Amino acid sequence: MVTDTSTAAAEGALEDSERDFGPLEKKLTRAAGLFVGVLALVMVVLPVAQTVARRFFDTEIASASVIVQHLTLWVGFLGALLAAGTGKHLALSTHEAIPKGWPARAAGLFSRVTSASVCALLAVASWRVVQADSESGRNVVGSLPVSWSEAIMPVAFVLMAARFVWRVGHGPQSWVDRGAALAAVGLSLALGLLAPSGWVVGLLFVVVAIAFLSGTPVFVIMGASAMLLFWRDDTPIAAVPAETFRLVSSATLPAIPLLTIAGYVLAEGGAARRLVRAYKGFFGWMPGGVAIMATVVCALFTTFTGGSGVTILALGGLLLPMLKEEKYPEGFSHGLVTASGSLGLLFPPSLPVILYSVVAAVPVGHLFLGGLAPGLLMMAMVAAYGIVTGVRHKVPRQRFQPKEAFSGLWGAKWDLGLPVLVVATVASGFGTVVEASALGCAYALFVEMVVFRTIHPRKDLPRVLVTAATLVGAVVMLLGIAMGLSSWLVDAEVPTLLLEWTTTHVKSPWVFLLALNVGLLIFGSVLEIYAAIVVLAPLVAPIGVAYGIDPVHLGIVFLANLELGFLFPPMGLNLFLSAQRFEKPLPYLYARTLPFLLILAVGVLLITYLDVMTTGVLRLFGQ
Repeated sequence: MVTDTSTAAAEGALEDSERDFGPLEKKLTRAAGLFVGVLALVMVVLPVAQTVARRFFDTEIASASVIVQHLTLWVGFLGALLAAGTGKHLALSTHEAIPKGWPARAAGLFSRVTSASVCALLAVASWRVVQADSESGRNVVGSLPVSWSEAIMPVAFVLMAARFVWRVGHGPQSWVDRGAALAAVGLSLALGLLAPSGWVVGLLFVVVAIAFLSGTPVFVIMGASAMLLFWRDDTPIAAVPAETFRLVSSATLPAIPLLTIAGYVLAEGGAARRLVRAYKGFFGWMPGGVAIMATVVCALFTTFTGGSGVTILALGGLLLPMLKEEKYPEGFSHGLVTASGSLGLLFPPSLPVILYSVVAAVPVGHLFLGGLAPGLLMMAMVAAYGIVTGVRHKVPRQRFQPKEAFSGLWGAKWDLGLPVLVVATVASGFGTVVEASALGCAYALFVEMVVFRTIHPRKDLPRVLVTAATLVGAVVMLLGIAMGLSSWLVDAEVPTLLLEWTTTHVKSPWVFLLALNVGLLIFGSVLEIYAAIVVLAPLVAPIGVAYGIDPVHLGIVFLANLELGFLFPPMGLNLFLSAQRFEKPLPYLYARTLPFLLILAVGVLLITYLDVMTTGVLRLFGQ
């Protein structure tokens, strides 16, 4: 997250974690942060060097891609450890509705104890995987054993369990609370040694469900569910981390941490102000011009940050005063900034699109091409409402000043170059998606540290890398544990049964798409978009194929619905972020965002039933 001026990350993962830890823990946190920063930079350098070596020297760097894939696992788990210390793991947003006071404290205590217990079990399961592979003789590269790479899993899980236990304690009874938490962890480990019992499994699933509603991280819930299901079937729970380690087999996954770092670097370096100036110069003279500018800037900024909430926090304090100063109604201004905070998710190099590509096995290039027209439609509809509002309220229009407009555009040329570089690298075949992401990340670092000098390599860069790694850790951990749960689902033939039931009871693809719209709207309002993708995409994708729906079109419909879910009351993420950022009550924001919700809902329906918007663009480009 970043501040309203977009010039500093919101306190940073290191500073946040130090509030709850003593001197030893502070040192360990800083060491982990430094280490993850170094690994992240190596992840940038290797693909860039690989691209240069292949294109200009007709050679290859041996095993570079494999090393980067394993580094993604390490950065992900270390980032997850940092997220555990700062409370940044993705969770169900319903915990925000728990009343303050003792109910919230009780829910927090229950959530942390559950998280510690599950992490301890995952640590044991991961250690069994390491032991098994240490005897297999498999190597990552050269003589480096695979078990050495896998070792990060049990180590990270142990440290995460310790952090959750530590965070249980507050006040004079802190050590008593921590002792009780440790006892709960010990009970969980002992329970795993017993033979499974039907009523015990059922009771534990009830506990998991309560923990889910209490705000326990989604990866904990998924890990607990997967281990319970494997335990019930008398299968070793080591199957969960064994599947998690398969993350390193994904050739596209490293693009997620690389683009996340690039987005945070641009946000830290003041890209928001430069983009606002550039677009205001070109749109400010039009009816509703400032509203159009706000829509375009938010959409572009979201493509960098992946809809993680940074857009509202980074641009809110910049755009809201500007809209009010231009005489736009206050309610409309709040609604516009809130709604625009999720626009741009379909444009390259959006992280949710890349994640969907990894999970659903759909070519990422096809998804980006298919998302162009739908993304522009959503932007155009919001901008059109801004024009209508500007005309209705007789908002003054500034005179077009070519010199200022082109000066602002020239000042933002470096920021606008990032998506162009990534897209051009992939589209031209110059590099893979991962190599393009690394080039984009190196480009962002060069721009902010050398061109603008807004990020100091020693004072600022470590904090930015750690903040980005925290989000990466939350996503990678979620995806890895989801692979363990998916393994059980496949073994139990759940996707096949769901497919048979759906095709038996729902005959029309149109009805299926409508049901999908409603379901994803609800899930998108309570789940973080990354969680929704890794949980739902593997189930939805094969059903879409059975109905003859183009996989790219289905993916765009899937993501567009989740984009709409950011605004869906009562739990849409953008609503909570705006309430926090602008200090407004949620009912106020429900009313102010309703027009935008309805407008975007029409857009989603058009995207859903006019598949020519996605498939037509693909055919146009010969895909």
